[in-house]
Amino acid sequence: MIKGIVFDIKKYAIHDGPGIRTTVFMKGCPLSCVWCHNPESIDFSIGKIKKELKLDGKVIESTENVGREMSVSEVMREVEKDLLFYEESGGGVTFSGGEAFVQHEFLLAMLKSCKAKGISTCVDTSGYVNKSILEKAIPLTDIFLFDIKLMDEELHKRYCGVPNGQILENFRTIHQSGAKVRFRFPVIPTITDTDDNLKKVAEFAAQFSDVPVDLLPYHKIGKDKYRRLGMKYHMEGIEKPSDEYMNKIAAFFTGYGIRTKIGG
Repeated sequence: MIKGIVFDIKKYAIHDGPGIRTTVFMKGCPLSCVWCHNPESIDFSIGKIKKELKLDGKVIESTENVGREMSVSEVMREVEKDLLFYEESGGGVTFSGGEAFVQHEFLLAMLKSCKAKGISTCVDTSGYVNKSILEKAIPLTDIFLFDIKLMDEELHKRYCGVPNGQILENFRTIHQSGAKVRFRFPVIPTITDTDDNLKKVAEFAAQFSDVPVDLLPYHKIGKDKYRRLGMKYHMEGIEKPSDEYMNKIAAFFTGYGIRTKIGG
């Protein structure tokens, strides 16, 4: 029986692909993006996080597990509870992380199970995966949400921990297959939003006129997780981009003939 490590299952998700979806968050990621808002997802193994409860002015500390081992059938039982919502909204299931392809055998088994039951599938990915594994997932995936972060390879290694050549090549593989895909570009102040990177990302995206771009503004939702996990937070002093600034970047991409949306 194939099992994997899942750290969250989010119901009624509306920003992880079309319609109302269930998003299955899987542990493990080969990248180490300095702005990651799910730091608990990076390590593949089941971990611990501090839990704090305020009661009568006192803070009571405990720990809880991050991640649990689940079988494909256990995940599918959760997924199938919301079949009606998928059918009415054109939604389905999104597999995310971390990086879902880290647990590729588990991912492929779940994709096959969803397909067998007629449930729409989506994979949210960094694109950092062996091409042969990706090719197995393409016919089982209705839509890919594909991250494009930094076009310069050295900057990609500095801020994400890995080179980007394989990522860009894997995007081309998905596009050439005819599979549906969307770019997701995180707008990270001082890192991904430099004039040079914006220009290079827009030029790359413009080569694929049928692929829309979702601009994802940086946020600090995950900041407290770093403290509770005992991890260093790298984004001190960085603020969420304003609506005005995001509209300016959206206009920049639109100027390249790219269909652009702010948010997932």
